[in-house]
This record gives sequence, structure tokens and C-alpha cells, in this order.
Amino acid sequence: MINTQKLLEDSLIVQGQGNIVSDMDGEKVMLSIEKGKYYNLGELGGSIWDLMKEPITFDQLVTELLTQYDVEKEVCIVQVTDFLTQLNDEGLMKIVDNRNS
Repeated sequence: MINTQKLLEDSLIVQGQGNIVSDMDGEKVMLSIEKGKYYNLGELGGSIWDLMKEPITFDQLVTELLTQYDVEKEVCIVQVTDFLTQLNDEGLMKIVDNRNS
């Protein structure tokens, strides 16, 4: 499980390598070449995935989503944390320590 405190304080989040992503009727779907599995990221997950093309902090990610969606900050934080936990559990993202950058 992701350490949420670490995410909030000092980490960059970035897409993992080796995934093929495509748009299908407004939602993103992804094939993990390494795992040989398909994932439906949905609309919100697709937006998060797109924002993770370049390393981004958790706070930057939430701030950007708040400009794109009509959602309360606390709800956004919970949903983003849940989604990132799933990505992390599947090995589809990287968390980079940013304290010394």
C-alpha cells in the first residue's frame, strides 16, 4: 500500500514504462506489456494517467484535477489516493523520492 504521507510530502509520481494506452469512447484503456493485462482507467483515471506523463507531485496532481472537475478537494484526495494505490499495487507507476531534488 502507498504511504500517503510520503506521497503528500516529498515524492514525484510518474507513469511506469511498457504500457500501451488508447482512448475508447472517452475512457482510457491500457495494456501492460509486462503483465499481459488490460486495464480500464476510465475518464478520471485517464486524466490522472495523462498528468503523470512527466513526474508530478501529488499536490500538483490534485490541484490540476480540481481545475478540471467539479469536486471537493477532500474527495479528490481520497479518489486520487485510491487510484494511485491501485496503479502502484499493479506496478504501473513509479514513486520517486523528491527530497534531494
